Amino acid sequence: TPLFDALAGFHRAHPGIGISLLEDASDQLFERLRCGAADLCLVGYADGDPPAGLGTHPIVRERLVAAVPDSHPLCAAGRVTLDDVRRHPVVCLPEGTGIRAVFDRACTAAGSIRQSPSSSGPRAVLDLAARGMGVAILSESMLEGRGLHPLLIDDVHDLDVLGLAWRHTPPGPAVRELLRHARAAFGGPA
Repeated sequence: TPLFDALAGFHRAHPGIGISLLEDASDQLFERLRCGAADLCLVGYADGDPPAGLGTHPIVRERLVAAVPDSHPLCAAGRVTLDDVRRHPVVCLPEGTGIRAVFDRACTAAGSIRQSPSSSGPRAVLDLAARGMGVAILSESMLEGRGLHPLLIDDVHDLDVLGLAWRHTPPGPAVRELLRHARAAFGGPA
């Protein structure tokens, strides 16, 4: 919602400037920024791993959670470890997303994960988990009102970050103005 508020505020202030929206995995959006095909992106990335050569403004930092139906064996525990999660199939967002980067980094030291289907949409990940296809791995806020039991993964300490990103080169006036609107909408300094 804050992104749409920022876009609407920018459009009201500058109706003659066109805005194009594109949805893609974060790694693809980062590449679009680097090559000049995009000016400003809302992206996910692992905290402590900001994209090289790009400016960022973190908006949300969240821990990863495992989400399962109430009937799942993991529900007996209030919290779980990565090793607990590894005993079950996992449903996650695809490579190139911030959540997947955090999860893959945590799994590197722990060993392999039995991967079930992945989906580029959090809603699909949750729907698959609700149907018993695996343990959903998402960030905390993605689970609100979804009917699954969230379990904090105790030993995954890296955070998933949702933030704004842009090229470090001095942005043009339109990009600076859109960035100002976005920062204000997301509660950051203008």
